Amino acid sequence: MRMPRKRVFYEDWQLECCGTPFAVGDEVTWTLVACAGTDRRYGAEAWVQNHGGTDGRTAGRVREIELVHQEYTCRPVAVEPPGPGQGLVLRSTGRGLEPVPGSVTREPVDRCPESFEERDLGTADGLSRVRRTVGVLVTLDLDGAAGPGR
Repeated sequence: MRMPRKRVFYEDWQLECCGTPFAVGDEVTWTLVACAGTDRRYGAEAWVQNHGGTDGRTAGRVREIELVHQEYTCRPVAVEPPGPGQGLVLRSTGRGLEPVPGSVTREPVDRCPESFEERDLGTADGLSRVRRTVGVLVTLDLDGAAGPGR
């Protein structure tokens, strides 16, 4: 009999902050929060919560791991005209990342990385673009332990 499966999204910052990298075949136990409504997080049914209680822990074996990549546009840096005796003044307006619709890609891997990358894609039409690895989409074979959304 085939074990039930669950698709889980593990955000990059959650893993980098308090998580432990894992590989296909590893047994894991995570606190999961069920995705509700349109909050499907890249097709996941639940997401990993490292900053809450330990109620609702779900155990399973990692069946598949996919890195989730998203492209973003970045707001430009504000430029002020030079004042008397000054050179050019640049003022940061914050990065203000905006997701690029339709730019999500997934990449199958055997092991989850310890840290996630961001790659500069250059500038077009006055906007910078970056490609960030925003987390991993994991397929878990559940071992029968109770957990939220099961």
